[in-house]
Amino acid sequence: MKNLLILFCLLITSTLTFGQIEKGQLHGSFQSDFQYYNEDSIIGATVPAEQIGLNSYANFNYMLGNFSAGIRYEGYLPTLNGYDSRYDGVGIPYKYISYKKDELEVVVGSFYEQFGNGLVLRAYEEKNLGYDNAFEGVKVKYNPINGIYLKGLISKQRSFWEFSDGIIRGIDGEVSINELFKKMDESKFVISIGGSFVSKFQDDNDHPFYNLPENVSASAGRLNLTAGKINFSTEYAYKINDPSSDNGYIYKPGEALIVNTSYSQKGLGVFLSAKRVDNMSYRLDRDATLANLNINYIPDITKAHAYSLAAMYPYATQLNGEFGFQCEVNYLFKKKSTLGGKYGTRLSINFSSVYSIDKEAVEVEDLDSLVIGQKGTDGYTSEFFKIGDELFYQDLNIEISKKVNKKIKGKIIYQNQIYNNSVIHGAGDWHGKIHAHIGIIDVTYKIKSRNTIRFEIQELYTKDQYGEWVSGLIEYNIPNWFFTVMDQYNYGNSDSEKKVHYPKVSIGYKKGTNRIQIGYGKQREGVMCIGGVCRNVPAANGLTLSITSSF
Repeated sequence: MKNLLILFCLLITSTLTFGQIEKGQLHGSFQSDFQYYNEDSIIGATVPAEQIGLNSYANFNYMLGNFSAGIRYEGYLPTLNGYDSRYDGVGIPYKYISYKKDELEVVVGSFYEQFGNGLVLRAYEEKNLGYDNAFEGVKVKYNPINGIYLKGLISKQRSFWEFSDGIIRGIDGEVSINELFKKMDESKFVISIGGSFVSKFQDDNDHPFYNLPENVSASAGRLNLTAGKINFSTEYAYKINDPSSDNGYIYKPGEALIVNTSYSQKGLGVFLSAKRVDNMSYRLDRDATLANLNINYIPDITKAHAYSLAAMYPYATQLNGEFGFQCEVNYLFKKKSTLGGKYGTRLSINFSSVYSIDKEAVEVEDLDSLVIGQKGTDGYTSEFFKIGDELFYQDLNIEISKKVNKKIKGKIIYQNQIYNNSVIHGAGDWHGKIHAHIGIIDVTYKIKSRNTIRFEIQELYTKDQYGEWVSGLIEYNIPNWFFTVMDQYNYGNSDSEKKVHYPKVSIGYKKGTNRIQIGYGKQREGVMCIGGVCRNVPAANGLTLSITSSF
């Protein structure tokens, strides 16, 4: 891939040499997160040998006519606590050159891609989680006629500073019926269908115990319908047997189904979704763990929470089997109505529930009893539409948002949550279900134009695990500057020595696309999730500095 860097440099150099700089465009971004650590035995914060951590990224993308090229520099000096230390070092792991002419587009080098909802293939990055499973190879997109979209790829996959031994091959196609048939251009019905096929190759390395499949394929079909105010979409995926460390080396095929439907009109929105997942871990390395070398992505079916205590117990998709539902209703009480008042009132109710799937044991030769998940067997059987008995997660959210007058606006949130810590978090210092009630009040007062102060108070009530928490925040904003003071307090911890405050102060400056923030304080240990992908966040005490910029 060094040749790609040379080509990238030549592309820009030739542009400068021949005086065509005005025809080209250079865009990029920069992010740097620094932390200086203090030891804090009370919260369990440790200090690395270097006493500091630094994660930095710089992206450069250049476009000239039909060509584009880009590189990304990454530096971990060393990696921030909580991120995988295998990232330690500096380099340029991401680089690409692409060419687009008429209906054909070709990309060589590094790229991200998603087929449909991602059930059989999705490569993306989330720097806040230390997640990056970029593909490295060749991708082709082709639009032979209006309404038909095709793409295919062959690649390896990023694994920290190296690339996988295995290879991914995939094709995807989508047909827009309305675009294909001009007579339907003005129809109230919008229809599209699509399908994907993905295959991975990994040598079985003459495994001493199992006959492992070297080529494992997965396929998916999807449908999207829109009729006026109603939208319906669904996708089903099937994967052949794929013994791995995730499923305990069983030979059962995997499958997943997602169904979404929504209705919207002025002042009202209703969203319903359902999801079934069974043995759908799909990695380029069957022995990989955590978030390394995932080929696919199973979207979460629960509400993503922005407030710290509401997100204290985040749900993560259970790839070995789950059956989930979600319903959300958003309603706007009209202005000058009894409940709407002068400015109207927004009400949002969200409910999600996730259960296990029903699993029946299979007979295993040479064993007297029936076994679920026995290595080297089909593992179990499962009726597709039969829900299991174990509750993994349940979440009820009620949110009321209202503008009181020209200066005051706010929201009140109530959340009732059941979190099966034994299933979701696995081994830990507490097992069982956590039952929590969470209340949040968020009020913003406008002092004058572009000058506001925001107050936030949260409380989490539970008798389980660490007990009750309370959190408070004050944020003051003036043009280009913001100041924040916050604290979290575990007042309900049964261990009096762990009834600890987590104060933090920060100050930030932002102008245009530049943003600088510096903070000092404590961070509690916990789990942070974004889009169903999670990582453990260690306890920390110290100074933080964050810089972001784009051009």
